[in-house]
Amino acid sequence: MSDRPVLIAGNWKMNGSLAAADAFAFQLGEHLAKTRAAAELLVCPPATLLQRLGERLRPLKVGLGAQDCHAKPSGAFTGDIAAPMLAELGCRYVIVGHSERRQFHKEDDATVRAKAEAALAAGLTPIVCVGETEAQRESGQAESVVGGQLDGSLPASGTVVVAYEPVWAIGTGKNATQADIAQMHGFLRRKLGAPGAATRLLYGGSVKPSNAAEILATGDVDGVLVGGASLAAEDFWAIAAASPAR
Repeated sequence: MSDRPVLIAGNWKMNGSLAAADAFAFQLGEHLAKTRAAAELLVCPPATLLQRLGERLRPLKVGLGAQDCHAKPSGAFTGDIAAPMLAELGCRYVIVGHSERRQFHKEDDATVRAKAEAALAAGLTPIVCVGETEAQRESGQAESVVGGQLDGSLPASGTVVVAYEPVWAIGTGKNATQADIAQMHGFLRRKLGAPGAATRLLYGGSVKPSNAAEILATGDVDGVLVGGASLAAEDFWAIAAASPAR
């Protein structure tokens, strides 16, 4: 049995409102008042909701995370948010290198690595995302692409979480098989070398209550990074409840 605590992380992306944040925290709190989760819970809302949701989640002992940060601690970067600012708001984690950032904001591995290093310097744990497209998988490049992203995106040292998110399974309704997930997570664990024994590996890609138990029971999976299903407290809790005790 692994001593790596399971992490159930929700990525709200560009969704949510103050009212939705309040309702989510209230509903999640009702579940936690009855049963403590076997896993560590984390919610990553849009920047506009970090303070409000953080205040609501803190008494519940649910972690707060951000969806991105800048590589610099301050400066003339209009519209960006620095890692120290996120830490000041009570964030413990920050997602970096999500496929949507890589695709739509043209972030390369060096950029992702710089952001992860900035997160570590601010006392945050970066959740570094890697994943291949459908075309890359079909052409037999999945491991080389994901391995290259891992090599280029991870800081030289420091505690990180790695999230494997096959791009073809994010918000598409397509699901990686349990064998697909086990194969890639095993590859990542081996590629990480000695530090891999303590590094949590999350799976993300159309995770929902109906498939959470199977995914979480897969070898080398230490949790999940949940997209759309994390917006509803009932679904998020159902996924958390599927987590095995460690």
